[in-house]
Amino acid sequence: MSDRPKPVRRIVTIDDDKGKSRAIQDGPLPDVRTDPARPGFAMTRIWVTDRTPARVAGVRETLNTPDRLEPPPGGSVCRIVVFPAEVGYLRKVGKKEVMAFYDSMGSPSASTFSAKAPHPYMQKTRTLDFCLVLDGEITLILDTQEVRLQVVQRGTNHAWSNRSSRPCVMAISSHDGAY
Repeated sequence: MSDRPKPVRRIVTIDDDKGKSRAIQDGPLPDVRTDPARPGFAMTRIWVTDRTPARVAGVRETLNTPDRLEPPPGGSVCRIVVFPAEVGYLRKVGKKEVMAFYDSMGSPSASTFSAKAPHPYMQKTRTLDFCLVLDGEITLILDTQEVRLQVVQRGTNHAWSNRSSRPCVMAISSHDGAY
């Protein structure tokens, strides 16, 4: 199996000057982040908002904003994430590799890495995340339990663990939150 992610297709629509809906973009997204420590991992940004409620009229593109793990303050970010089967990398990953990933995402403080943690990619962000499993299976690892399911992740310390033999594809929509 190839470590290259399948391209994610995005269609962007608008209402034109006559009030008629039409597609202005239709194609694969080039905004894909990978993690060298996790061959097969891919995180593709679909859309970003900088406020709630989100601006609709006149917005044709949002991927020209900095790509960070967390959404902009008051905003949201929607991604498609491919989690590879972790049997190929889990025992090879340490603090150096994990921190390199979070640094590359502009979010070094999101990592809660600890040698005693239940998973090396444990993280905590101030976000409300809607997570949908599109293909495969995934385990949500929390501080006190593990759950195989589709979840609403609410700013808790967590990691995603793919314990199967094939990739898991998820849609994750993260929204800025407050404690």
